[in-house]
Amino acid sequence: MTPPPVRKAATTPASAMPVGQDERLYIDIDYLREQLAALLAIPSPTGYTDTVVRHVCGELEAMGVAFDLTRRGAVRARLPGDSPRGARAIVSHLDTLGAQVRMLKDNGRLAMVPIGTWSARFAEGARVTVFSERGTFRGTILPQKASGHAFGDGVDDAPIGWDHVELRVDALARNRAELERLGIEVGDTVAIDPQPEFLDNGFIVSRHLDNKAGVALMLAALRTLLRSGRRPPVDLFWLFTIAEEVGHGAAAVLLPDIASMVTVDNGTSAPGQNSSEFGVTVSMADQSGPFDFHLTRKLVDLCRRHEIMFRKDVFRYYRSDSASAIEAGADVRTALVTFGVDASHGYERIHMHALRSLSELLVAYGLSEVEIVRDAAPVGGLSGFTDQPLVPARQSLRSDSGPK
Repeated sequence: MTPPPVRKAATTPASAMPVGQDERLYIDIDYLREQLAALLAIPSPTGYTDTVVRHVCGELEAMGVAFDLTRRGAVRARLPGDSPRGARAIVSHLDTLGAQVRMLKDNGRLAMVPIGTWSARFAEGARVTVFSERGTFRGTILPQKASGHAFGDGVDDAPIGWDHVELRVDALARNRAELERLGIEVGDTVAIDPQPEFLDNGFIVSRHLDNKAGVALMLAALRTLLRSGRRPPVDLFWLFTIAEEVGHGAAAVLLPDIASMVTVDNGTSAPGQNSSEFGVTVSMADQSGPFDFHLTRKLVDLCRRHEIMFRKDVFRYYRSDSASAIEAGADVRTALVTFGVDASHGYERIHMHALRSLSELLVAYGLSEVEIVRDAAPVGGLSGFTDQPLVPARQSLRSDSGPK
């Protein structure tokens, strides 16, 4: 299949191109690509996110966008709208998968536990950085039987799992005592090298595209909104969470005035799924249940109106920032829009077409008119409450089918 073309960044200054309700939206894909590369270069496994938080805050400061931080470092930026009530939010997570040291082994290697849910199959052969109190160490995650010269066919018979891999530190560490002398301890964070490749045909291959790509496209969308000079109808919050991979996500970053939240994350491009590496994939449900009917339909309608390629999917083994917000008790409409990722939580692949398309959708959403005015108040009566269709679908009767 020939991938859709990647539009180049517009030569006309973005400030000179108004973003109208039905006009094509322009995203600076060079900026998007630069931000993705910069984010991938910053290790940020859950629990070790201070540096990436500082990077995103630096970008927000450069744009002139006000923000605040929670105690642990979740970022909450606000783009003022015509009204603060019934505010909207767009959220991505800054944290990635990783590992922690579980045990210092007698052979000088390290046993690990994963940070987040990912298979040790994808950890084998990974280059890593160990963050200890005394500094960083480089190393490699290897199966316990790593050499064919030593174990013959045994290297192919080894089971898969975190109990069957170990971390070889690139330092003098022949036994447990020498590991202790280096200052490596149980609980130290292990960051996995992303090894990114940006190909000329628009494909991007790397670890941690979930969800560094989501953060990059959010920054690109925010930049486009600012340069358009348009003011959103309600306050628009840009949220960056720091513990989504372990299930906490947006549990403690929402404000009471936020009525709807669109989560940006990866879609699951795989056999048996309907996600695509091109265009936007709108998730209709994940393992926590269906997303909000009205907010999801609004996003689909925006895709149609702005001629943004899209498709729908249902994710069976998946949860996101939306789930953590709802489970924490937030009465907020939620939706999930994604860029299709092949081999998610492994060595991932995406396409710039999806990132640009999703950025376009976020700009359109941020500027779209409020349809459910009642959402400005946390509670109310039946007046203004939403409707869902119950009437039968209309069927066209053709001369070659149906009743004569």
